[in-house]
Amino acid sequence: MTSAQTVEPRAALSPSSHVDGFARDHLPPPGGWPDFLFDLPALRYPQRINCAVELLNAALARGWGMRTALIGAGERLSYAELAAQVDRIAHVLRRDLQLVPGKRVLLRGANCPTMAAAILAVFKAGCIAVPTMPLLRARELGAIAAKAQVDVVLCAAGLRAEVDALQEILGEGMPPLTLFDAPGDPAALEQLMARHGDPFAATDTAADDVCLISFTSGTTGIPKGTMHFQRDLLAICDCFPVHTLQSRGDDIFIGTPPLAFTFGLGGLLLFPLRVGAAAVLIEKPTPETLLAAIASEHATVCFTAPTFYRQWRSWQPATICPASRARSRPARRCRWPRARPGRRQPVWP
Repeated sequence: MTSAQTVEPRAALSPSSHVDGFARDHLPPPGGWPDFLFDLPALRYPQRINCAVELLNAALARGWGMRTALIGAGERLSYAELAAQVDRIAHVLRRDLQLVPGKRVLLRGANCPTMAAAILAVFKAGCIAVPTMPLLRARELGAIAAKAQVDVVLCAAGLRAEVDALQEILGEGMPPLTLFDAPGDPAALEQLMARHGDPFAATDTAADDVCLISFTSGTTGIPKGTMHFQRDLLAICDCFPVHTLQSRGDDIFIGTPPLAFTFGLGGLLLFPLRVGAAAVLIEKPTPETLLAAIASEHATVCFTAPTFYRQWRSWQPATICPASRARSRPARRCRWPRARPGRRQPVWP
C-alpha cells in the first residue's frame, strides 16, 4: 500500500451491475493482479461510473453538443448527434436484442462513425464490447467468440462473408447476427435504431465492471483477451493524452489503427471525446489517403505505424507538402503551410 489511493485486487471490487456474471467469474486469480495506483486526483473515480456517460453526456453538459465529434466518409457527427445515435443503439441492444448487463457483443467493422457509436453504446448499456479487426478470418473470429462466449454479433454488411463462414464452424452455437450499413435489410441495425428516439438511461455500472474484452491479433498463436474496466477507459484518457499529447478541444485526431485495437480505440475515439476534440475515421487507410485526409481535415494529432512514416520520408517534398502545420519527422522534408491563427502545431505520437 502507498499513501496514494490504491485499489487492491479482487477483494475490493464493487458490487457489479452485471446480471450476467461471466466477466467477473473469468478474471485472473487475485495473485496475478497488479496494484492499481491512483496518485493523480483526476484518477480518483467514484465507485459507480459509466465511461460512455463521462465521454458523451458530460460533453453535452459542458456545452459541446454542436462541436464535431466524428468525421467519416461523407459524414460528420456532432457530439449531440453522436450521443443520440449511441442512445438508439443502446436501446436496440437492451430492447430489441434483449441483452442484459454483462452480455458480450462482438463488433466487426472498419473505422467509421457507426462502428464507433456501437462500441460506445455497448459500454452505455452495461454490456461488454468485443471489437474485432476487419482482417480476421472465420477461424480467428471463432476463437474469439468461443473465449468471450459472445451473445450477439454486430457486423458491417460488407464484412459479413467471414461471419457467414463462422456460422458454418459454430453451427447452432452461432450468436445472433445484426448487420449495419445494410440498406434494404429490414432487420439492419439502422432500421432497429429508427424505432427509438428517447434518451437511454445508462446502466449504473461499477467503476470496476468489465466493459471491454480486447483480443490480440493471434499472430503468435490463439488470440488472447484482456479485460478492461469502465474506469480503465477513462484512466487512459486522463494520463497520456493530457500530460504527453497535451490534447485540447480544438485538436483533430486522425490515424490508421483499427478501433478493435486499444491503440485505435484510444487514439481515434476515447482520447478526442474526453477533451471535446474531433476524430477523423478512415475506413481503408493508406499512406496516400491518410496524408490527403490530414491535409483536408487539418489534423493535428496522428496515430499510425512506423511503416507509414517510413514511406512518407521516402517521398519527394512536393509529394507530401499538402498536409498541414507539422513539426513531425516526416514534416522536416516538406514546405508546410503556415498554421492558422490560434491553432497549435500537430503532434505525432
